[in-house]
Amino acid sequence: MIKVLVADNHPIVRLGVKQVIDSVSDMEVVADVSSTTELFETLEKISPDVVMLEMDIPEINGIATLRKIKQEFPDAKVLMYSGQSEDVYALSTIRAGAYGYLSKAADLDYIVSAVRKVSEGNMFITNELAQRLAFDEGTQKPRRFFRKLSTREIEVLKLLASGKRNKEVAEGLNLNEKTVSTYKARLMRKLNVDNLVDLLQQAKALELY
Repeated sequence: MIKVLVADNHPIVRLGVKQVIDSVSDMEVVADVSSTTELFETLEKISPDVVMLEMDIPEINGIATLRKIKQEFPDAKVLMYSGQSEDVYALSTIRAGAYGYLSKAADLDYIVSAVRKVSEGNMFITNELAQRLAFDEGTQKPRRFFRKLSTREIEVLKLLASGKRNKEVAEGLNLNEKTVSTYKARLMRKLNVDNLVDLLQQAKALELY
């Protein structure tokens, strides 16, 4: 039996994912949680085969949560899923240690195949995403920029785009303010802008908010 833990702050989403997974004879949702606090409390008690982690789960940024899971529960296999732009976040989450990335817009069948693949210790990305990652040079110009950004830079950009000040970004990512300023300057250079307004416009073009 493949044991799954679902972490998502939306009750209807958790219920829907549970129904899909529980309908498969060799899969079972053994727990579902709505926050990172509940997630880590639950991981202290049980060892699921797969953790399905929603990118925007409350309290801690999704990628930061993923890193913390990898530190505290190194054997945990995490499948990230989100309504956020797949071709921006998939590479970032996989770089940070996820076994796969699933868009909430994907077909229901993908949930089962993704969980099964990750439970076996294999990587999962959709065929559509694999094709886009391989051939994205023909798409609109802003889409190319995400390849230049590190996982941490995307985290900082996303928090800035959500209206957070440097101090709040620093607190959210456990950095000091000077480091956040350095990241902001690096982002401006990589995205070819010279002010915060244009930087946030690029974040919008990358569908970060």
